[in-house]
Amino acid sequence: MITLNGFLRCANNDELAIVQAHIEEHIALTRAEEGCLTFEVSQSPDPLIWTVHEEFTDPEAFRCHQTRVVQSAWGRATKGIAREYTVQGMD
Repeated sequence: MITLNGFLRCANNDELAIVQAHIEEHIALTRAEEGCLTFEVSQSPDPLIWTVHEEFTDPEAFRCHQTRVVQSAWGRATKGIAREYTVQGMD
């Protein structure tokens, strides 16, 4: 199993608005992916920081997710927003 944990950190309210505009679709699309076991993104007490927890069945499912995300509306809209992630289970 592959797990990802970390944070998405918006620098300002403009970045926050981008996340809020795209997050529901991003979550729905990810949860529908083959191999996705868990996908949770939630706003922390600091509204500019979002906690992220993902679990995928194997490295291939995780790689497919990463590829899809880069090409998605979410990926394009949020590519400049800071991320701090730790991934465990990759070969």
